[in-house]
Amino acid sequence: MFGRGPRRGDNSKYYEVLGVSKSASEDELKKAYRKAAMKNHPDKGGDPEKFKELSQAYEVLSDPEKREVYDQYGEDALKEGMGGGAGAHSPFDIFESFFGGSFGGGPHFGGPFGGGGSSSRSRKRQGEDVIHTLRVSLEDLYNGTTKKLSLSRNKLCHKCKGKGSKSGATGRCNGCRGTGMKVSTRQIAPGMIQQMQHVCPDCRGSGEAISERDKCTQCKGSKVTQEKKVLEVNVEKGMQNGEKIVFTGEADEAPDTIAGDIVFVVQQREHPKFKRKFDDLYMEHTLSLTEALCGFQFVITHLDGRQLLIKSGPGEVIKPDQSKAINDEGMPHHERPFMKGRLYINFDVEFPEPGALSPEACRALETLLPPKPSPSSLPVNLDECEETTLQDVNIEEEMRRKEQQRQQEAYDSDDDSSSDVHRVACNQQ
Repeated sequence: MFGRGPRRGDNSKYYEVLGVSKSASEDELKKAYRKAAMKNHPDKGGDPEKFKELSQAYEVLSDPEKREVYDQYGEDALKEGMGGGAGAHSPFDIFESFFGGSFGGGPHFGGPFGGGGSSSRSRKRQGEDVIHTLRVSLEDLYNGTTKKLSLSRNKLCHKCKGKGSKSGATGRCNGCRGTGMKVSTRQIAPGMIQQMQHVCPDCRGSGEAISERDKCTQCKGSKVTQEKKVLEVNVEKGMQNGEKIVFTGEADEAPDTIAGDIVFVVQQREHPKFKRKFDDLYMEHTLSLTEALCGFQFVITHLDGRQLLIKSGPGEVIKPDQSKAINDEGMPHHERPFMKGRLYINFDVEFPEPGALSPEACRALETLLPPKPSPSSLPVNLDECEETTLQDVNIEEEMRRKEQQRQQEAYDSDDDSSSDVHRVACNQQ
């Protein structure tokens, strides 16, 4: 007994969708699809369902084998698997492959027809990076350290595999008709209407809707769950302030999204003793007048705990605001920690307070220090000079006070000018 062939079904729908006859050539199909797809593209405000139908019709009729099956047996035969399935690809993939690029102007597309943006909807978009500030001490940057930090992030629900539903299927959001965006209008003036596009609040821009009964019991339809993760952040020797430590792909996960990075930005806390500039260290040290003239030695504790003995050479005299450098005691070079910068020490000399030296001590010092000029060596007769008195003064405070006085005088002068103009105007009346 011979079985019957497949029942003939509707074989005219796809031609009607594209608006062509059943005898249309390949070029006629292309022209019809190009015109209709550009008109009905969702990113241009078109009907998503119409766009899907157009892509499905062109996918079948542009393939000779599928078109032959469709012409003989209709759409049902394709669905049953004869000659390959219909509508197996995303309509956006078909559109992009047809035009040799992606469509411009919309929020999801960019390509030869203008506009910027990312590639098609079928491709995963790049998730946002998460930036954290990592506060560290100068000792941490000198010696290197590891910080353990606990962070929370969104993880694709393992139960529904990020689908949000028990069945794995989703429906189209009625609020935005599957586009993920809504357009609202408002009148800003008589005869003037402003149109604004915003993310659909019902589906949060996904364009999808899940029924309450079908929602995943684990994530409640949100597609993601919260995960706590401990990251070990390695602060390497010699890292600079503001340097970034990147954990690739460890940021929030989301469906159809490439997870962004977690980025830690190194921020150095101020150190009470040392200042850093690139790979060099700077510090201040105060010497007494005796140390500056007769020699000194002192000990500093370095950033790694070592004790460094600092001392002057024989007969060396240190002047106020003079600096000295010690090689290889600065910061380690990043990625070359065996090399180090310099340690600079700036010296301040502390002089005795007024009255601290008695006349006898001054005379004793005069015998040891280089001689001061004698009165007879001066080029004038001292008896003919007027004697003056020196006063203590703070130059910065004096300059600040005089500037305030000058501004007040200028303000008073402006007030007097305004009063004169007012009096003249009254007299003219």
